[in-house]
Amino acid sequence: MSKIAVLLTDFFEDVEYTEPAAAYKEAGHQVTVIEKEKGKTVVGKHGHKVPVDASIDDVRPDDFDALLIPGGFSPDLLRDDDRFVNFAKRFMDDRKPVFAICHGPQLLITAETLKGRAATGYKSIQVDLKNAGANFRDEEVVVCGNQLVTSRTPDDIPAFIRESKKLL
Repeated sequence: MSKIAVLLTDFFEDVEYTEPAAAYKEAGHQVTVIEKEKGKTVVGKHGHKVPVDASIDDVRPDDFDALLIPGGFSPDLLRDDDRFVNFAKRFMDDRKPVFAICHGPQLLITAETLKGRAATGYKSIQVDLKNAGANFRDEEVVVCGNQLVTSRTPDDIPAFIRESKKLL
């Protein structure tokens, strides 16, 4: 089964982590939450607490098969740190599966990895996606090149999970 890295910090959109993570685990995949500090607990916008499994300093993209980037404010906070940007960039450059929902694509925008790729995201980042060179589509889920799965909002989670599980 696949090892899935999750880049997550405080103020993530709770269900955009909890529902995909539960579905991946139920399917037998391993989910590892990565933040700046191992052992810390990050808190979602609606109060869900998630323990951090690993520090970004202790992991490498080569340790994982896929990457999940939940939305909320978490991606915007993480993209201020080059370690997280470079981690996400490696997945895109190596053509490993990347699953980004809502504001999750912000990390990929900062990593400058969306040019020419089909993608979607939350309404407030649609112009950013276009400016980053993405072929923006306003659809519940967009799969690009059997690598990148993006969705817009929590309402799209069932389609997001369905398509990301296909790539795993």
